[in-house]
Amino acid sequence: MRKHLPKVDAPYRTENLVLGFERNVLVLSLTSFLTDASNTIIFPLMALFLGNVLGVETSLIGLVEGVVECAASLLKMLSGWLSDRLGERKRLIAGGYWFSTVAKAFLAIAGNWWFVLLIRFVDRVGKGMRAAPAQALVADASREEQVGRTFGFYKMMDVGGGMMGLLAAGGIIFLAQGGRLLLARRTYQMLVAAAMVPALFGALLVTLFIKERGRPCSASAPLPSLGWQRLSVRFKVFLVIIFVFALGNSSDAFLTLRAQNVGASTLHVVLLLVVFRAIYSLVAWPAGALSDRLGRKRVLVGGWILYALVYVGFALARSAWHVWGLYMLYGLYHGVTKGVERAFVADLVPASGQRGAAYGIYNAILGLAALPASVIAGILWQAFTPAVPFLLGAALALLAVLLLALWMK
Repeated sequence: MRKHLPKVDAPYRTENLVLGFERNVLVLSLTSFLTDASNTIIFPLMALFLGNVLGVETSLIGLVEGVVECAASLLKMLSGWLSDRLGERKRLIAGGYWFSTVAKAFLAIAGNWWFVLLIRFVDRVGKGMRAAPAQALVADASREEQVGRTFGFYKMMDVGGGMMGLLAAGGIIFLAQGGRLLLARRTYQMLVAAAMVPALFGALLVTLFIKERGRPCSASAPLPSLGWQRLSVRFKVFLVIIFVFALGNSSDAFLTLRAQNVGASTLHVVLLLVVFRAIYSLVAWPAGALSDRLGRKRVLVGGWILYALVYVGFALARSAWHVWGLYMLYGLYHGVTKGVERAFVADLVPASGQRGAAYGIYNAILGLAALPASVIAGILWQAFTPAVPFLLGAALALLAVLLLALWMK
């Protein structure tokens, strides 16, 4: 059994629970469901759009994917700190969702890689505005003994929406171009139009139905620091370990390129992503609940070892059927770890007034690692073979497992 956690200050939690969750958790979860449905209609195929339609090389694809994550990382940190400073999260969360929704529409007219980079940057700015405040709001609304379960449910809804989006994308691709190997421009434009519908509903939902009980700070109060000095040593050690792992975790765009590289058609790739999302969604909630009982560290160690094995598998894949099993295991890895990582942050930063900054720093670390991870992967792919970036990712994941086992006592 896990050690008893410090009492969590949760100003947003109420006693009006539905399915065991506070209202704001349910609203954010449903919003995340709709938004991820929108995102997965278009973004998982972004690498194919860049490569098949615009003729962009893998080194530039890696640059685009890395820059958009890295450039918004500082904003994630600032938005988390600002939500602590204001004593409320809603305006930043809602503003972030609207920012991303508007940006998506312009993908329908994208004609070169730098315009795609600009649109993706604006979309990630929206993600940067909302990510840390939303995660802090979920943590604030969680009972201390059910933090893992709550984040697992939140992640399950997020990923379930992604699965629905991929199913919609698969239907559109089948009707527009059948089983053609390469993605067509007109097909991608149809996908963008379809993605706007759930994005708009999600932005409206969070704008209208999030309710807060926090008290805004006085505008004349002195500005606090970003909170780094007040955060625990264990949390800072965890950030170092996460950074090492993230350096080998290049954009999932390389997984779709690898699938196509071994013979999978565009429709085939979408079906692979549906299977990945289905397993991710099914595993996330019980994995979070399991981490409440066994401890976050044990669950993360198992998940990261699985990640290393999957990446070795992608390096060795030789035909389209190989990637079916690999995508299933990759979905298992995501379901086991992603919600648990965020719950671990809540364990390491139990004070609600510091959580916005903590989640902001956590997201910033992931974003800062995304640029070198994806750029290096693209260069290694182009300079050597597609297997090399996956072998590097597996090696760094195993190093992170070793550090987690030795440093996080």
